Amino acid sequence: MPGPELVDVESALAAASAVGVPEPLARLNVFRLLLTRPRLAKASSDLLLSLLFGAELDARLRELVIMRVAWTTGSAYEWAQHWRIATDAGVSPTELVGVRDWRDHGFEPEAAAVLGAADEITGPGEATPETVERLRALLGEDAALEAVATAAAWTMLSSLLRSFSVPLEDDLATWPPDGVSPQDAR
Repeated sequence: MPGPELVDVESALAAASAVGVPEPLARLNVFRLLLTRPRLAKASSDLLLSLLFGAELDARLRELVIMRVAWTTGSAYEWAQHWRIATDAGVSPTELVGVRDWRDHGFEPEAAAVLGAADEITGPGEATPETVERLRALLGEDAALEAVATAAAWTMLSSLLRSFSVPLEDDLATWPPDGVSPQDAR
């Protein structure tokens, strides 16, 4: 099967500059796909960056949500990209591997709540009222909203990445740290 149509890096940088997508994003394969539709790339950039930076949800919890979405949806691209982002943010490799079977890992209540919400978003497509209330009680209103929004946004991104078979960047390993994918773990 042929790979996706990615904009070459120079064209991606020019298109990104024209619509206000940050240069580092324009170099990523996912944005080289999105920049075939610059307005879509800009909207995606704004959404993702709003959840990554200056957000109410703790960075560790955010990365656990994203890694759980990557695992449950089978997104090798998200897993590899966010493995690096999560470890840079101080999330331990043990915790990241623990996301695979999070109920058996022994996460604290806040992490368990966001991981449960991620499962509901990637499964039935909505967090239950009980889950939302648990998030509110543990994290506060704003972080609860961001936890659900993060799961939803990265689920959408996972669908796009997998539908268009977006390849990993050359410097990334597949399914770090051990190459085990969700299909291998079954």
